[in-house]
Amino acid sequence: MGPTIAIDGLRVNRGGVTVLHELDLRVDGGVVTGLLGPSGSGKSTLIRAIVGVQIVAAGEVSVLGAPAGAPELRSRVGYVTQAPSVYGDLTVRENLAYFARVLGAPRERVDAVIERVGLSDMAGRLVGRLSGGQKARVSLATALVNDPDVLVLDEPTVGLDPVLRRDLWDFFHELADGGTTLLVSSHVMDEAARCERLLLLREGRLIADLGPDELLRRTGAADLDTAFLRLIERSEAG
Repeated sequence: MGPTIAIDGLRVNRGGVTVLHELDLRVDGGVVTGLLGPSGSGKSTLIRAIVGVQIVAAGEVSVLGAPAGAPELRSRVGYVTQAPSVYGDLTVRENLAYFARVLGAPRERVDAVIERVGLSDMAGRLVGRLSGGQKARVSLATALVNDPDVLVLDEPTVGLDPVLRRDLWDFFHELADGGTTLLVSSHVMDEAARCERLLLLREGRLIADLGPDELLRRTGAADLDTAFLRLIERSEAG
């Protein structure tokens, strides 16, 4: 089988500035792939291109063998944005029931997914009255309700407490073990250690595609923060 996500020569311009520079990369299924880089490196733009909501200047992006954003991918790709994409005037359960109807997901998935993201005791509460971290979990649940083949997460653990972050990363690995393709973006380098493969972006360019252990070996660094800084220095020097 080929890669789940295939990108060739992707270029994205915004306001006359090139945001992504002719990117070529592949993302395989059954692996938690981290998309790492500082704020402004192009992570969110790349994610939007993958889910088919970004205008591109050049290149091709395919997901599950179809062009990104194709109608047949709508029920197979889950996408969680940085800002929770849920309805504040509906309860947690009502939000999930709505998205389940839209996606044609079984109704029994609603409570199962609510439990999986740790919101069972808040299922009847209005989302608008939840904390930022709780809203983020509702947004994640809406992406999971249809049991997607591909799950693209843009900074999914921002603002969450350490215990919940750990539990969600464990859950991401469970999904990957079941064959789901996960692409998870973050600007926090300590989360890189939780990934099996890393795509490191810097100013719209892919500067590394490797695993955390290999990154440490290549750079001779003791931690991933230092390793990423060394890669940046090498790319600037080169």
